[in-house]
Amino acid sequence: MEIVKEILSGNKRALARAITIVENEDLEGQKNKEQLLKEIYPYTGKAYIIGITGSPGAGKSSLVNKLTEHIRRLGLTVGILAVDPTSPFTGGALLGDRIRMQDHFLDPGVFIRSMGTRGSLGGLAKSTKDVVKVLDAFGMDIIIIETVGVGQSELDVMYAADSTVVVLTPGAGDVVQTLKAGIMEIADIFAVNKADMVGADKVVTQVEAMLDLKDDIKWRPPVVKVVSTSNQGLDSLYEAIEKHRKYLEKTGELDKVRKERALYEVAESAVHRVRAYLNHALESNEELVGLLEKVTQKTLSPDEAANTLLANIKFSDT
Repeated sequence: MEIVKEILSGNKRALARAITIVENEDLEGQKNKEQLLKEIYPYTGKAYIIGITGSPGAGKSSLVNKLTEHIRRLGLTVGILAVDPTSPFTGGALLGDRIRMQDHFLDPGVFIRSMGTRGSLGGLAKSTKDVVKVLDAFGMDIIIIETVGVGQSELDVMYAADSTVVVLTPGAGDVVQTLKAGIMEIADIFAVNKADMVGADKVVTQVEAMLDLKDDIKWRPPVVKVVSTSNQGLDSLYEAIEKHRKYLEKTGELDKVRKERALYEVAESAVHRVRAYLNHALESNEELVGLLEKVTQKTLSPDEAANTLLANIKFSDT
């Protein structure tokens, strides 16, 4: 594909077009998407991927904005993927991250792409990992993924990032919240944002106490206080990210993490294809459509219907 050559040569317009291609979810654009990803895949794996996640209102966008400023001062290029929630009613999304990151629009070393979740759970859009590949092949040194505001179980970012920063804020919960499983367990670094507010030191103490309860921690996540609006602590945060990167590279964990991520992505892609096929089959195959009628009439159980569907899968038809 000609667009691949343009991406590899550093053409930003081609980069934007390529991302549009991989975001396309209709059947007609699927072949173009697959061909594009196939051709760029050998050129991926060079960028370092940072995930920024946390609850709504934690200041993730402001933190990404200032962190990008810091990284650019080091002479590195940055690709930013900012995921915003999609309305379940209109299907639209207010891409507010563009407002907070407008300082970087004219910077040739920064590329920002906002994405709606389009109903996807887990804190990321379905095509996030594919867009990361395009930015990687383009030659970005650092790729930052900012998740949609998430709760305690939206953990997709751990399957997309090399280092995951969980952003916490004072007043967001007591020590019980800190001890809960889920998002707190995927952190490689904790950033306590809005550290100029009352209660910031208490949050740090609670997180440190939680980490003390864990046995056999190969990497103890550092807890860094930051104030993104005034750049306070941003150098310490990036230093912590770099320290984690060096740890991963020195111990061989980076290769291990990326292999596990590739395996997860293969399985995820397979499941997505099976689901797409089944949806298509249920719409076009009268015999299979009749299964749903039997289920609703209680003459066939959902498990029996599922077994019949799987037995009729012929992927060569897709």
